[in-house]
Amino acid sequence: MGAKYPPIQGGGSLILAWQIKGRRVLIVGGGEVAAGRIVNVLNADAKVIVVAPFDGLNDEVAYRVAQGQVEHVNRKFEPSDLDNIDMVLTAVDDPEASSQIYRLCKERRIAANIADVPPECDFYFGSVHRDGPLQIMVSTNGNGPRLANIVRRQIAKNLPDNIGAAITKVGQLRRKLRKIAPEEEEGPKRMKWMSKVCDSWSLEDLVDMEEKDMEALLGYYHPNAVPSLDNLRLGEEPGIYQFDGSFGWM
Repeated sequence: MGAKYPPIQGGGSLILAWQIKGRRVLIVGGGEVAAGRIVNVLNADAKVIVVAPFDGLNDEVAYRVAQGQVEHVNRKFEPSDLDNIDMVLTAVDDPEASSQIYRLCKERRIAANIADVPPECDFYFGSVHRDGPLQIMVSTNGNGPRLANIVRRQIAKNLPDNIGAAITKVGQLRRKLRKIAPEEEEGPKRMKWMSKVCDSWSLEDLVDMEEKDMEALLGYYHPNAVPSLDNLRLGEEPGIYQFDGSFGWM
């Protein structure tokens, strides 16, 4: 009976898209690893505080400081730096100091990542492919960061060049759909109809979709139909072309 359920593999991580917009992220260190961490959290719209002596900043971190992209504290770490902090990332060549910071974070229940010390990480940074709103992360659970990069590049090589633009258009269509069918009880129908659109239109169709096409396509929502892009532009009446989600047009 249990064969129909997915097996439990164990030993993995719960991979999440962590929303840290506006959160205060402390980065201890100013070298190459810190520079990479800064990019990661700035891309997630976090507020970044870097604690490190100025003479220890590499060129990229110094640039972020000069541009006002991050707040800089020009000294070594002190426990008070953890006040009002939501996340901590350490990138210093001092294992003892890093472990002390991790212990302080545990006492304050602050999520922390200690660079290159997997047992002292509440989360890992995977290798990420980014194309507009699309983010794909490959994680080896701390076992092989270099291998994660190789796998990520292989995945990215097999993705269509325009997939990010297609996703952007789908997001625009979803927001428009919510305006014409905002009721909570419409939620399941909205999800199923958007699934039909994504299943029946190619990525090229989604990229090619214009504002006027979205407005016309939304006219097919209430009759629960999805025309092809060509038929949509020919002005076919809503309800003529029905997509069953698996076998094409009916």
